[in-house]
Amino acid sequence: MADNVNVASKEEALKKRSTMQLVRSLLPIAGLIIIFIVFNTLTKGRMLSKLSMAMSSVYVTMIASTGVFFAMTMGGLDFSQGSILGMASIVVCLVSKTSIPLAIVAGIATGAAIGAINGFFYVNRKIKSFIVTICTMFLFRGIIKYLTSNAPVQGSAKLIMLNTDRVKIICTLVIVMIGFIAFHFTKFGLSLKAIGAGEKAAKFAGIHTNRMKFFVYVLSGAITGFAAFINSIKVGSVTASGGNQVETQILIALVLGGMPISGGAKARFINVIIGSLLYVVLSSGLNMIGLSTQAQQLVQGVVFLVFVAVFADRESLAVIK
Repeated sequence: MADNVNVASKEEALKKRSTMQLVRSLLPIAGLIIIFIVFNTLTKGRMLSKLSMAMSSVYVTMIASTGVFFAMTMGGLDFSQGSILGMASIVVCLVSKTSIPLAIVAGIATGAAIGAINGFFYVNRKIKSFIVTICTMFLFRGIIKYLTSNAPVQGSAKLIMLNTDRVKIICTLVIVMIGFIAFHFTKFGLSLKAIGAGEKAAKFAGIHTNRMKFFVYVLSGAITGFAAFINSIKVGSVTASGGNQVETQILIALVLGGMPISGGAKARFINVIIGSLLYVVLSSGLNMIGLSTQAQQLVQGVVFLVFVAVFADRESLAVIK
């Protein structure tokens, strides 16, 4: 009799857990639809009519979020993305006066180099990822301000001519598709989720965890370096505030998309896509209804806290690396 009760209680617990997982997976999509409808109503249809303008800012966020997503899946954090974007944008603008293809390569190389610095101190010196990336954030933010102290760094006229929706959409789709396939259909994605779920177990499974962690931070920096090319063709120059607060935007976007802060097996690449769209719709909607910057930050903070409370895996928060 007792065994039957235990079996029934276990089945009930499994059903409850599966229901909660389904709700969590659908919540970001439902949130995107609801927020869009709400802001479209509040702005009397302007949200829909200006959708293409609102989406113009999603490309950089979505591309850069892809690299951070990989780092977060294995339990790491990266607060240096804004500085990486700013530094790589400066390099792209400078090199674009020589060659556009070379400028793209230089931007990617710059991002990868800063990512390698993050990876070295994180892996070889055993410093927590959020500490390392906060340090590099301030270091390169200072360099950006020094390089742009006299005047903004201007890109070439050919660079600005590439500022079309077609170019930005194609570039974003290529990165997103490669990221999706790599994460869900290769050993790379399985290794990331294994490290996020438990690094010691991943080592016993034959995964070279240190090599993978270093590679992911280099890859994350390189992807943001490519995002700097999209950012450069959009603005045409870099000022002292170039890339400022991008790391916060990326983190908020991923959490809004349902990304668990601690990473692991619950991470899904759809978190990048839905989260980036949700963040842009939320930001654009708040701006369209005329809220001040302070009020917008307040609303975003409240929404961010709600989503963290929903998606945080409390059993794994202690193992953020």
